This record gives sequence, structure tokens and C-alpha cells, in this order.
Amino acid sequence: MQYLLLIHVDEALVAALPEGRFDTMMRECFGHADELRAAGILLESQQLQPPATGRSIRVRNGQRSIVDGPFTEAKEILGGFNLIEAADMDEAVRIAAQFPWAAVGRIEVREVRDLEAERRRVGA
Repeated sequence: MQYLLLIHVDEALVAALPEGRFDTMMRECFGHADELRAAGILLESQQLQPPATGRSIRVRNGQRSIVDGPFTEAKEILGGFNLIEAADMDEAVRIAAQFPWAAVGRIEVREVRDLEAERRRVGA
């Protein structure tokens, strides 16, 4: 099964890291990702630009509204994601806990829905 690990970081905790620690964490993360990728566990990973560079789009009653980021007043921001393959939620949580970003935010683990099965279900 596939799981999406959403990496949320607390910008205040990141800013409070000792000099050079962020770069060390990035190297640790890349090394860990390389190991997971080689083992066939990590399928994709990306880091996101800061929220202020994004846009939020809503369509209500046929009217489109676009709002510049940041989108909410939140302590944690969505910093990136990892798409992994795991046997079950417990294994996905164990894998997520190994990423260093859990120390400066949180990692949300969500099972990916099988879109082909959903497509068949709705007859699309």
C-alpha cells in the first residue's frame, strides 16, 4: 500500500536550531531518503517552496477566488512530502518517525486511495 507522508515544520523551531543544524538535518534526510529509495520504499519526495509563494483557489457558486499565501495563521507549514510503499499503517508510521523533521514539526501519514479502483467504482 502507498502512504503519503506530509512534512509539517514549525518555522520557529527551525529558526531556533543551532548554527549548521538545519544543513546537517538536510544531509541526514537525503541520506535516509537514498536508503529508502534503494530499498524500494520511497517512491517520490519533494520539498515545497514557502507558503507565501503559493496560491489558494476556491470556486463557489461558479465564482473563482484566488488568495495569495500564506493561507492561514499556522505555527506549522507544509514543507514537503514523501510517497512511500509500506505493508500497513504501523510500518508507515515507523518509517515516518525516522525522518528528522519530526523533531521540528510533525509528519502526517495518510494512506493513498487507489484511484483506479475508485474510477471503476464510479464508472469513469
